[in-house]
Amino acid sequence: MIEPGKSTSRTWSWAPDTVPAPSLTLGVEEEFLLVDAQTWRVAPVAPEVLSDVGDVPQIHSEGTRYQVEIATPVADTADQLRDELTALRRVLAKTAREHGCRLLASPSPVLTVRTPPHLNDDEPRQRAQFQRFGALTDNLVGCGRHIHVGTLDTDTAVAVANRVRPWLPTLIALGANSPFWGGRDTGHASWRAMAWSTWPSAGLPPHFSSTAHYRRSVELLLTSGAALDTKMVYWDMRPSGTWPTLEIRAPDMSPGLDVAVLQAALGRALVGAALKSLAAGEPAATVRDEVLQLARWRAAHDGLEGYGLDPFTGTELPAATLAEALLDLLAPELAAAGDLEHASATLASLLRDGSGAHRQRAVYARRESLTDVLHHLADATESL
Repeated sequence: MIEPGKSTSRTWSWAPDTVPAPSLTLGVEEEFLLVDAQTWRVAPVAPEVLSDVGDVPQIHSEGTRYQVEIATPVADTADQLRDELTALRRVLAKTAREHGCRLLASPSPVLTVRTPPHLNDDEPRQRAQFQRFGALTDNLVGCGRHIHVGTLDTDTAVAVANRVRPWLPTLIALGANSPFWGGRDTGHASWRAMAWSTWPSAGLPPHFSSTAHYRRSVELLLTSGAALDTKMVYWDMRPSGTWPTLEIRAPDMSPGLDVAVLQAALGRALVGAALKSLAAGEPAATVRDEVLQLARWRAAHDGLEGYGLDPFTGTELPAATLAEALLDLLAPELAAAGDLEHASATLASLLRDGSGAHRQRAVYARRESLTDVLHHLADATESL
């Protein structure tokens, strides 16, 4: 177990925890697949499901007709966030069943999707994406969980992002839940992280020297043709273009609400710790881009059960050790928000029972059935 300040890293510590942190809010976007309850293949019925959901502004369409998304209201506590996620998931799961489908909190469709995918016919932007990016739009069927931490102005969000950035691989490992894609085991715990990073506007965000640098980087994506608009800034983390938040986009979607709340709590604690570091005038720790890129790949490959890389030195360490070190590092922030007990218990459960990817593979190993995997994911999604 790595103690803060005593690892092989250059630094694992933030500013002293005596510096008061501002109150930070939470919000989560979750993307879901709709699968036929008989064939278990994705079903292009999102418009019909959304029509029958009724007037619920927190539920809306996603990139394809196989997907729906929820966006929680702003929450002050993790308990409030959990209640919102529970209520919205129940509405969607019930409506999906009424259309002969199951709601799937899965980053991947597991089985092969017939190409080209069914994009949203009423979204000209989706058609423009397909015309420019071709087969890359196949990856739109992947589903993630986006964590919003606010309230932050753009200048603060950019400065905070530099300090959160080294821990994005650990968040990927914690959430790894997409070993199967296109009808086979990909050999990765989070294939979604790998597939999504094929977009030229995706992957790790740069380290920004200033807000002006951030804005120039976004403008370059647009002028180079790598993005149609600012909505296509698909980095693993970004200042939100819609809300006054820092948006962490790295983790896979997963069925368990405990894991969803853990990811949100860790995201908020990372932001809170970074704000203390900024208030104390501490420079962001130096992280080499090539090390962080490799750390991201290793996290996506091994998940929580294998090894990862110390983001500051590149030293190989058990992924569980990195996750425990992150929890220890953020313990003061988590405790102050009332999240430490839940975060500790949920991480202990993940380390004991395995990540989402590990559990999917265990289900598959019993009968070598991908249908069993999909059934497992659907049941887990509805276990609220």
